[in-house]
Amino acid sequence: MNLIFSKYQGTGNDFVLVDNREGFFPKENKQIISKICDRRYGVGADGLILLEKSSISDFKMIYFNSDGNEGSMCGNGGRCIVAFAHHLELIADKTKFIAIDGEHEAKIEERDDKIIVSLKMSDVNEIEEQNDGYALNSGSPHFVKFIETHDNFDTATEGHKLRHSIKYKEDSVNVNFVSIKEDTLTVSTFERGVEDETHSCGTGVTAAAICASKKLNKDKFKIETKGGTLEVCFNQTDSSYNNIWLKAEAEKVFVGATII
Repeated sequence: MNLIFSKYQGTGNDFVLVDNREGFFPKENKQIISKICDRRYGVGADGLILLEKSSISDFKMIYFNSDGNEGSMCGNGGRCIVAFAHHLELIADKTKFIAIDGEHEAKIEERDDKIIVSLKMSDVNEIEEQNDGYALNSGSPHFVKFIETHDNFDTATEGHKLRHSIKYKEDSVNVNFVSIKEDTLTVSTFERGVEDETHSCGTGVTAAAICASKKLNKDKFKIETKGGTLEVCFNQTDSSYNNIWLKAEAEKVFVGATII
């Protein structure tokens, strides 16, 4: 079967997007998904995302890691599927959609031919301190560790070590390293399911910003990643973080077809 897809990226986190409103995609076939995401033998992507029909929202997002397994919430993927829905003319400048962790709101700005997507993330109600860092769920389970600098820091090696030694509520984690320079955070992420460093991670920078607020007493952050700049802002009530927004560009890279 010939599969028509769109390739999107959000600060270097790249995805294959498929309009699956007719339900044709064989989403139970992990081998097909992992082959599409393979950077040598397929299209190449950090993950594959299906846009499906929803009876209670504008659409439904189903996200798969590049290993073929269905994943937890992906923040940059969420921003990319909003841009995809906009390009499909399903939505205008705002939307509500369903993901694995519940309903999300999003807003779109068009600026100099760029699509800027602001995505409302799930509330964070609990942060655990462990192993000289913080474990929390920002849509996906994350571990956040602060380091002095990212200069000559090997995220892939250090992240792999922690990826297999730290859990959050019995779940494996994504690992984020955060350095602070003045008011800007630099964040690098080792993602489970990809099993490598990615250029950016939306739920990861969200988790990093929330943990950094404990050190800097701020509720709005500019965050630098290998793939670009993101913004995170939120409200804090006691130990709960809510009204969390993740903002950055989401870009359509190309439209193509592959045989599955």
